[in-house]
Amino acid sequence: MIDEKKLIQELKHPKSKEKAFRVLISVYKERLYWHIRKIVISHDDADDVLQNTFIKVFKNIENFKEESKLYSWMYRIATNESITFINKRAKQKNISLEEMQTKMIDNLESDSYFEGDHAQIQLQKAISRLPQKQQLVFNMKYFDDLKYQEIADILETSVGALKASYHHAVKKIEEFLRTN
Repeated sequence: MIDEKKLIQELKHPKSKEKAFRVLISVYKERLYWHIRKIVISHDDADDVLQNTFIKVFKNIENFKEESKLYSWMYRIATNESITFINKRAKQKNISLEEMQTKMIDNLESDSYFEGDHAQIQLQKAISRLPQKQQLVFNMKYFDDLKYQEIADILETSVGALKASYHHAVKKIEEFLRTN
């Protein structure tokens, strides 16, 4: 376990910033990658978004107010970068967000980095049909096993709203899986 306060101090100090940033990457890279991957689906896209996330963290660490955990702050940046990426990609292709989600899931089956089976593809299809906030909440709660308070810090919303979103997401996923 790293000393987060010390790492933040080192990240904010010009002489130790680069070394501390390498530590930050080694500690958080994998967790952030999988969070991003659940949103953008593709391995290559996840790598690009992860790189953008770390660039933003590096450039903006001085603005980190330490009102939340460092990981929550980075998770929020990764989430926003992922959403921005999907929205930009949909706009470039001149398609709706829903069409973009469908296209991403369709590409998942041919992704050489995806090792899931039919059930996992169906689950991803069900998740892709959820509204964006429900997707995020479901992924963070179900896959990342985050506590509601952690998700609330990341998404800057109330725990009550998150519980409702998660509940609705689960019901919609169950319904999708039952009928497909």
